Amino acid sequence: MRHLQRYPIWRDANRLLVEIERAVRGFPRYHKYTLGSELRRQAMTICRLISRAISDKQRQYHHLERLKLAVDDLKTQIQLAKELQVFSSFTQFQTLSELAVAVGRQSGGWAKRLISNNPKSPSVTEGGVC
Repeated sequence: MRHLQRYPIWRDANRLLVEIERAVRGFPRYHKYTLGSELRRQAMTICRLISRAISDKQRQYHHLERLKLAVDDLKTQIQLAKELQVFSSFTQFQTLSELAVAVGRQSGGWAKRLISNNPKSPSVTEGGVC
């Protein structure tokens, strides 16, 4: 896992996971085990997808497409949590939102670079299906 630390997207996703853990700890009990569990699960999924995209070069584009969708889902959940007023402060919401946006931008840029570096690759043009 140490080799992942050199990737900025991994560092941001890891920080996002840690910040979500901290935020969920302070959720009201009603939301802690529903929305809180979903936020934690989605953040863990994002970290897993990044790890797979880094290590599985054959299906990298496929993992990046799934990663972009997972980040969008997480952003929706963060917004819902804000509307339900479960964060202890606006700063907590802002931090999570900024990290989610940063991970989303990085994953989108990574996918674009992958396509531009290898535009004729079947694994990229067919959505990473091998």
